[in-house]
Amino acid sequence: MELTEAHHGINLVIETPDKVYIGRFDNSNGFQVLMHDCSIHAIETPENAEEHVRNTAKYGVAVDQRDVVVDAAAIQRVRVLGDIQKEG
Repeated sequence: MELTEAHHGINLVIETPDKVYIGRFDNSNGFQVLMHDCSIHAIETPENAEEHVRNTAKYGVAVDQRDVVVDAAAIQRVRVLGDIQKEG
C-alpha cells in the first residue's frame, strides 16, 4: 500500500529501518506522517518485528504514545493492520 492511499483513521503498520509504528493514520504532508494511539516497537530482527505486528493484529494496539510524527523519508513499508494475518 502507498501512504497516499491511506484513509484518515485507518490503523496502519509503518515500518522504518529501526522501528515499527502501529496506530491510527491522521495525515501526511509528504515529509511527515501524523499518527495517533501508536504502538512503537524497536526492531531487533525482522522476525521479531513481524511477530509484534501479528500479535498486535490479533490482540489490538498497546498504546505507547498518543501522538507520533514519523519522518516520511524513513518509511520502508506501509500496511493496513486489518490485512495482517493473525498469529495462531
